Amino acid sequence: MTLHAASREALDLAERSLGEVLAGAGAEPAKVGDELLSVVDLLDREIGLRRAVGDSSVAPESRQGLVRRLFDGKLSEQALKVLDTVAGSRWSSPRELVDGLESAGRSALLTAAEKAGNIETVESQLFQVARIVAGAPELEAALSDLSAPADAKRTLVRGLFAGKVDAVVETLVEQAVQRAKGRGIGNALDKLVALAAQRRERSVAYVTSANALTDEQRALLGTKLDGIYGRPIALHVEIDPALGGGLVVRVGDEVIDGSTSGQLAAVRRTLSRA
Repeated sequence: MTLHAASREALDLAERSLGEVLAGAGAEPAKVGDELLSVVDLLDREIGLRRAVGDSSVAPESRQGLVRRLFDGKLSEQALKVLDTVAGSRWSSPRELVDGLESAGRSALLTAAEKAGNIETVESQLFQVARIVAGAPELEAALSDLSAPADAKRTLVRGLFAGKVDAVVETLVEQAVQRAKGRGIGNALDKLVALAAQRRERSVAYVTSANALTDEQRALLGTKLDGIYGRPIALHVEIDPALGGGLVVRVGDEVIDGSTSGQLAAVRRTLSRA
């Protein structure tokens, strides 16, 4: 998510507000996250409302009053406090306001996973969902179809993953599918993995291996990557026999290709230039 300067400041305020309400007695992070994301869905559907809430030429109090009239009694007071902050802040555009609200909703859900001691499980399951979608072109096409009804996509996600993954994972995946544009679903899911890893103060390494790695090999690879990047790395490994041997490691935009197929491809490129 790329935000302009005003929106970054507004997002900081929203995250601060979220932190305050979730630190309070009786806080229910999962409920707050679900409620904030339900407002995201509404603002995505209702263009006029989105513009009204995000119109920086209108007094903040008026925008907050609109939000209160719409949602008072329908959302928890915790969610309303965050929404007050979002509506009262100056965003660069109505679309960035919705993106910021989505970020707050995701943060609340990941906080729920942290408090339940499930954040590592959530991260792992998000990675598995991302790989399932990436490995099934027909599924990816169905989830990326811009003309498909939102309810149909939601039903498809629930049919595939309900009861098989943590509730936080299911909600995050549903939201990603609803808001991903076209073929951006894979990127959206990878971003969720990275967000979960950040909660454990780690960056993500996507490792593709020709063969399954032993626990000892995973530990050794993790230690080496920690040293290379100077920070803790969360390993997510998938198997692809087509590599022939070795590993391909991706951290951010950097790719380390130590696979047999990668080495052969490099040789071919060298020969073609000779």
